Amino acid sequence: MMVRRRLLVLAAFVAPALLAAAPAAADGGSVPAQVAVTVADLLASPDVYTTVVVRGELVGDFGERSDGTVWTQLNGDPYAEAPLLAGGSLAGPNLGIGVRIPPELWPGFERPGGYRERGPVVELTGSWRYHDPERGGESYLDVTGLELLAEPMALEEGVRWLPLGLGLGLLGAAAAVSLAVRRRRG
Repeated sequence: MMVRRRLLVLAAFVAPALLAAAPAAADGGSVPAQVAVTVADLLASPDVYTTVVVRGELVGDFGERSDGTVWTQLNGDPYAEAPLLAGGSLAGPNLGIGVRIPPELWPGFERPGGYRERGPVVELTGSWRYHDPERGGESYLDVTGLELLAEPMALEEGVRWLPLGLGLGLLGAAAAVSLAVRRRRG
């Protein structure tokens, strides 16, 4: 009798937990609805997500294909919001994912981001294709929505006066020593 009562109490506690976990297990544990994620989250658990919203900077190259699609890279790191050359600080790794933008969504950006230019900062909605068999196992975001958050911005690197001054000072000291040695010999 006592054993039966303990089993009933145990079943009362375990059953709700199993019922709550059943929907997630039915679809392989993936996130069922469109969800906002970071590039870091997407790369940390790539097999969990299907439809996502992700923000970042378009960088590298705009590879326009013959069918009109554009392939590029989306960097979702802190440097998209605050580039180093614009006063941002070092803040973690540089993470990115490949993105495929269909011709009807491509706004015709001129240049992607790079060292001297921050590229367009965008919010992309799309289907995350993890190890897509149709593309040889490549993982990428197949874009279904694109919103421009910030225009591209030229970045300028100012003159670093301290290293320049030290270099010129050492060059001048070397010239003075060389001149003094020549005068003593001659």
